Amino acid sequence: MPLLFPTQGTLHDIFSSQSPLVRTRPDTNGTQRTPHQARSELYPVSSVTDDAKAKASNLSHEAAAEFQKASAKAQEKAGTIELYSPKYYAACTFGGLLACGTTHTAVTPLDLVKCRRQVDSKLYKGNVEAWRMIYRAEGFRGIYTGAGPTFWGYSAQGAFKYGGYEFFKHFYSELAGEDAAYRYKTSLYLAASASAEFIADVALCPMEAVKVRMQTTMPPFASGTLDGMRKITSAEGFAGLYKGLYPLWARQIPYTMMKFASFETIVEMIYGYMPGKKADYGKGVQTGVSFAGGYLAGILCAIVSHPADVMVSKLNANRKAGEAFGSAMGRIYKDIGFSGLWNGLPVRIAMIGTLTGLQWLVYDSFKIFMGLPTTGGAAPPPTAATEKKPGMP
Repeated sequence: MPLLFPTQGTLHDIFSSQSPLVRTRPDTNGTQRTPHQARSELYPVSSVTDDAKAKASNLSHEAAAEFQKASAKAQEKAGTIELYSPKYYAACTFGGLLACGTTHTAVTPLDLVKCRRQVDSKLYKGNVEAWRMIYRAEGFRGIYTGAGPTFWGYSAQGAFKYGGYEFFKHFYSELAGEDAAYRYKTSLYLAASASAEFIADVALCPMEAVKVRMQTTMPPFASGTLDGMRKITSAEGFAGLYKGLYPLWARQIPYTMMKFASFETIVEMIYGYMPGKKADYGKGVQTGVSFAGGYLAGILCAIVSHPADVMVSKLNANRKAGEAFGSAMGRIYKDIGFSGLWNGLPVRIAMIGTLTGLQWLVYDSFKIFMGLPTTGGAAPPPTAATEKKPGMP
């Protein structure tokens, strides 16, 4: 009877990896499969997913390497950039130009719908319906109505805003002294951002006037930026480009004060909750913190500045020639009431939150590209002047 069944040695010889009856699949990945891993040939979908992840990882590493090469070349060409030097402010100015010009232009479709709903809240029921109606009436180009003046206006504004903020923050710190600058840093952020935005809005206002009129008239009153400026100046003179300056200041200065002060505070809090110091984290984490801080700050910015944003749209669209600023505001407020000042707020929160987060991401990424530290972070430790000595009250 034992001859009817193979012996243990026979079974081992037949089914072992050395047997010619058993074919082993070569390891294409160059790594040994552990006993707990499934055979990849049995799960082709998982294999494809793993391949895609590997390719994405390789592309990410290649992009990072290219970024490092380009960064090294740029830093070599620019030379050493010392903090608070003319080169430093020039780099921050250009970073602000990139951050604001590109991001505001990218969200033009959202801005278009927001402006039209502020002027006429019954025009569209929602964003998707609005874009569908605009596309049918004006084509894809219609969805980006106002992109030209948006790019030029907010590029100039971003340059003065970010470059000016860095300048005024250091300038006011020097005036206040190290001790006062540390103890009243939030007030310093507010003052520096307000000063920078006051100047930046003078550069933005003409383009904002063209943009709002193009977006709130159907069909748009002008075919482009230069055409819009020509039509406004021919009808109302050069002052027509600045008739929305006061409400623009009323909208943008509180917005920017909230944007920079809350960003600095939020980023400091994030690093405070994280283990270690800001310097312990790599570039990816630091720019991620910048985006998160910027997004949260953007939500607060949208709420604070929204009534003035509605009034800017209304004034640029409906202010009569020769009408006094106060009279125009009174007339518009009588028409729309207090609730009308909040038309389009949910859209603006989504837009400004994303916009502000992306702006800080672009700005701090450019600073890293030029070999500069990112904005915000843990507050410096108190100096001897701020610490209480034994025996002092």
